[in-house]
Parts: sequence; C-alpha cells; structure tokens
Amino acid sequence: MMQFIRTNQIAVRGHNIFWEDPVYTPAWVLNLTGSELRAAVHSRIQSLMNKYKEEFIHWDVSNEMLHFDFYEEKLGPNATLDFFKTAHQSDPLATLFMNDFNVVETCADVDSTVDSYILRLKDLKRGGATMDGIGLEGHFTVPNLPLMRAVLDKLATLGLPIWLTEIDISKTLDKQAQAIYLEQVLREGFSHPYVNGIMLWTALHPNGCYQMCLTDNNLHNLPAGDVVDKLLQEWQTEDRMEQTDDHGSYSFFGFLGEYNVNVKYGNRTINSTFSLCRSDETRHFNIHL
Repeated sequence: MMQFIRTNQIAVRGHNIFWEDPVYTPAWVLNLTGSELRAAVHSRIQSLMNKYKEEFIHWDVSNEMLHFDFYEEKLGPNATLDFFKTAHQSDPLATLFMNDFNVVETCADVDSTVDSYILRLKDLKRGGATMDGIGLEGHFTVPNLPLMRAVLDKLATLGLPIWLTEIDISKTLDKQAQAIYLEQVLREGFSHPYVNGIMLWTALHPNGCYQMCLTDNNLHNLPAGDVVDKLLQEWQTEDRMEQTDDHGSYSFFGFLGEYNVNVKYGNRTINSTFSLCRSDETRHFNIHL
C-alpha cells in the first residue's frame, strides 16, 4: 500500500498510534502488566515514527481519548502526555493531532463537548506536549450546521489548524439524504478559515458499504459521489489564458494550492510555479522574463 501511495504521491495521515477504546486494542496488549505495557507503547511509538518518518502529513497520537482511557487506566493519568512527548522526540518534525468524535456532530454527548476538548488539549500543552492540530471525526446523522459553525469558531480560538478527519453521514438515511447532508457539511467545513483539510470515511466494507460510500461495488457513483465530484470541480481554479495590463501585472482570485504559470512575451516563454497558502494579505509573485 505504501508503495502505491509513494508512486502516486498521495498525502497520508497516520491514524492512529493508539486507540484508547479497549475493544480495538490488540488482545495481547490487554494482558500486559504495567512495566510490560509501558515498554510496548514506547517501542510502538518509536518504531512507527522512525519507519514512516516524513511519510505521513499527520499522526493521530491517541485516538478518542475523550471517550476512552485504556492506557491511562493502566499507566496512570500522564500516559497520553508521555505518548505525545515520546512521539515528538522520535520525530520532531511530525505533526501531532488529537482526534475524537461527537465534538462537532452533536451537543448531546457529555464526554466530548467542545469545552472538554479544549480543556484536555490545554492540559496536554501545559504538561509540555507538542500539539499541532485538532482532529474532528465528523460522523453525522442530520447535521446541525449552526452548532458545527459555533464549535469550529470556538476551537479556532486556540490558533491550531482543524481537520475534519472522518466525515460520513449515517446509513440510517437513504442515499439521496446522505448526499444532501454531506454537501452541507462539506460546504460548512470548506468555508471555515481554520479548517485546513477534510477527509471522508467512505471505504467499502468487505460485506458492502460501512456507513456512506461514494460508489457502488461496480465503482459507479452513488449520490454522495456525485456531490464530491461536483464540489471538487467547483473548488478549483480553472485554466485561464489572460493578458497582463500595461504594467505587466495580472490579478486573480484563486483557491489555496499549487499553480503552474506559463508566460509568453514576443518569442520568449517562461514556465513557473507558485503556491497560494492561507494568509490575510494579498500575495504578490514576480516572474522575470
């Protein structure tokens, strides 16, 4: 799989180093004693971070720790803090995330309110953890868009990039309703200035679709797939062929990302590239012929 990813230059997140839910913890780990478990977790962090150094754009260090606490029950209240510190020491350039569910989806889950997320993140940072981003899973049924916006706004006060990491719409809804609500969630996330990325939770289960899929088993688009294709087309700057003004300047509004530019003047041609990154200021690029 990693060879395919490298060949096709696909950006990948590391999900996850640890999952706090004991249901998804390997059976052999459940039976380890305190000292054995401590050695095992340090070995896992170091082996993963070294093996995939500079391969993954992010790491979810401890997944769903607002809801579960397997490792902290076994190793003490500072276990998660130690995970983040060890991960940073193993790869100082790695981008480390918290990640949890029902923070942005609902206000009915008392374990994962936006305030509890912020409190936990601040506690870890006070303890010396390197925290580079906020992961919000985004498993929606009927999205509450005003709530979603308010949660994103409050998390944005921390000044960290936010990623929607596992977006899907419940299979309790029909496929057309899934598509309608998916578009609402994607537009809300894409329009927020602190949301730096969106990932979909749309893999095919061996027995069919897990929650929401973009295609059927024959890889024909479902309504949700049509929505994604439409938005990907909408959210890109189209190819343009324009002329500069009398001063050799040209201005445009574009989406964030990489741009290729071909400039022709008389019999001279030059090719160049530039990036539009998040900024409050107008960006200026000079190309010399």
